[in-house]
Amino acid sequence: MWSDPVGRVRAVGTIEGVSALLLFFVAMPLKYVGALQDLSGQPELGILAVRWVGSIHGGLFVLYAAVTFLAWGQGKLTAKLVGLAAVASIVPFGPFVIDRKLKTVEPHDSPESSW
Repeated sequence: MWSDPVGRVRAVGTIEGVSALLLFFVAMPLKYVGALQDLSGQPELGILAVRWVGSIHGGLFVLYAAVTFLAWGQGKLTAKLVGLAAVASIVPFGPFVIDRKLKTVEPHDSPESSW
């Protein structure tokens, strides 16, 4: 999976999608539910969780964009798939949806045209 450019896009997209779910459904609820309960003035677990998970998610987002454009540059993805991946990267659950399309791209296939 990691040796194939499309496999890298799929793998990083899955990891990035999981990090988004952790951010939205674990870290952010910890921050906002915890804010109602913690009046001590100390850094809250939720704030730290959002800071750490958010930073990791941001790095994975950049990595996802990079491996997607590298796969396009190597002729493994069409411009249409790159555009769909770009839109999918900003929509919750998007990387999981685009993964189904990327699954149909064979490792040895190259697109008919890059535009």
